Amino acid sequence: MSLFAFDSLTEEEKYDRFLERINAGEKIEADDWMPDDYRKQLLKLIPMHGISEIMGALPEKEWVPKAPSLRRKLAIMSKVQDEMGHGQLLLRVAEDLMRPLGKRREDIMEDLLTGRLKFHNVFHMEAPTWGDAGVIAWLVDGAAIISQTMMLTTSYAPYGRALKRICAEEVFHAQHGEAIVMALAEGTDEQRQMLQDAVNRWWESLLMFFGPDTSKRTGNSNQDKNIMYKLRTKSNEELRQDFLTKYIPRIHSIGLTVPDETLHYDEEEEMWVYQQPDWDKFKQIVSNNGPRSQARLRLREISHENNEWVREALGKKQTMQTASV
Repeated sequence: MSLFAFDSLTEEEKYDRFLERINAGEKIEADDWMPDDYRKQLLKLIPMHGISEIMGALPEKEWVPKAPSLRRKLAIMSKVQDEMGHGQLLLRVAEDLMRPLGKRREDIMEDLLTGRLKFHNVFHMEAPTWGDAGVIAWLVDGAAIISQTMMLTTSYAPYGRALKRICAEEVFHAQHGEAIVMALAEGTDEQRQMLQDAVNRWWESLLMFFGPDTSKRTGNSNQDKNIMYKLRTKSNEELRQDFLTKYIPRIHSIGLTVPDETLHYDEEEEMWVYQQPDWDKFKQIVSNNGPRSQARLRLREISHENNEWVREALGKKQTMQTASV
């Protein structure tokens, strides 16, 4: 359809045409027409994802100076750098979506620091031992891979391109975590116990990772809208089941257990049965009331303040370049 013909359509006709495009597998670019609700869903999803990548680097950043060897130090430092890069890549995608609304990339960080923008529940948690560093890279990143690969076919093309690069690098992160976990699992009794304690400590957060099961709600949840708009293809519970199917056998194979005596696979229902995490606790955590929420937000705030001069300098340079054109 020509641009002139499209502009002559009513808003309802444009919306119907938009749904036809994404249902046919077409991809939406940043400068394409999109309904306000679609943009709104993207601006709930992508800034949260980008900020979570940045905040997600902080638990492991704490272990850079404490890693047990130079090789481990270099590996975890490289992973932290990658996660920060993922965050910046995603915030750049979000920036294009925000521009027509008169908003700036700077607004994303301000929303984080004022509590308007949430970040992922797992990154509010403590990481007190080297075992935690291994579990984060193996199981948390493993959960992230399951979630992010599900969205590789997203209808929003810039997000899909960013995810393709991110998922490729996350595979290396999970391998890094597996290497730490295997070294501890094959180590001393003390090291094995350190690893088991870390799994116990992170298990509830891992179940919370994918969000609550909203399958009983219909039509109005973010999950339903994201599926309708082809931003994602699976529900929260489907992703959680994929995670359990992939990782429970691996956890057991190295002699570890999970802190849930009810956990089992129901052959008839073809699904895992597990003890539900405390979803009220989840709401508290993502509202910045987790064990390390305020400390990590303060670290991000200090960094933001210390680098204000860089943003001002870049802004002045851009203004001068624009004036000279």
